[in-house]
Amino acid sequence: MDTPRIDGHTRVIAHLGHPTHSFKAPLIYNPWFAASGTNAVVVPLDCPAGALETLLPPLMAAPNVLGALITMPHKRGVVALLDEVSRTARVAGACNAVKRTADGRLIGDMFDGEGFVRGVQGKGLVLSGASALVVGSGGVGSAIAASLAAAGATRLALFDTNGAASAALRERLLAAYPALEVRTGARDPAGFDLVVNATPLGMEPGDPLPLDVDRLEPRSLVGEVVMRERVTAFLSAARARGCRVQVGTDMLFEQIPAYLEFFGLPVATPGRLRELAALDRPPLPTGEPGG
Repeated sequence: MDTPRIDGHTRVIAHLGHPTHSFKAPLIYNPWFAASGTNAVVVPLDCPAGALETLLPPLMAAPNVLGALITMPHKRGVVALLDEVSRTARVAGACNAVKRTADGRLIGDMFDGEGFVRGVQGKGLVLSGASALVVGSGGVGSAIAASLAAAGATRLALFDTNGAASAALRERLLAAYPALEVRTGARDPAGFDLVVNATPLGMEPGDPLPLDVDRLEPRSLVGEVVMRERVTAFLSAARARGCRVQVGTDMLFEQIPAYLEFFGLPVATPGRLRELAALDRPPLPTGEPGG
């Protein structure tokens, strides 16, 4: 694998979150930068809860910092630090990309939902008129729910152990999409076209499953956002039920072209990113179950 060039002209994108051991983005962006001759690099920076307010402003003041990728636990909290956010980020109540404009303003957008939606559509799921259960109403779950609504889903069920988070997301969704049917408080996956784990469950060995997998129907497509393991225990159980699945890294590959455009960098196709990615194991081809 070629290595990115790093010199006094290198443009830096910080990857902010905690813990950093699960970060996959640098292993996808940086090979593309090297292959395309783009003098840029994604650098993981461990930013625990409570540290973003101190770290982000001076970091974004550095002229060679293009912006930042924002991940857990900061996707919601970062919104209050920005001057402007996109419509999608407003509905999601969260943001995963920040850039600085020429006049010094900080602009945020949210691409998790777009990446997830592109992934499931690529697997043949028609979202117009579809139903979905989204477990987890944090930053990524909110983004996925918002993008599913934008893609034409008509019935959403939201569940979070923090019931207030799901209730608040429901209100934001209905404000933007008044005809949408949204219910909260239950995580029974039976009867849904799409079932999504948008929680951190699965990041650590021994984590409980996010829902009762015995209630999954084989017709459902089951998606995951956890990226530490390619096939989590949840997806393995879903496959055993006969379900098609989408692994967490699929969402990442599909959203990176939108990120690159956001930062004004040369854009790659998801397929090209997959070819170059320096992940531990090669990704499955697009369209293959689990790919």
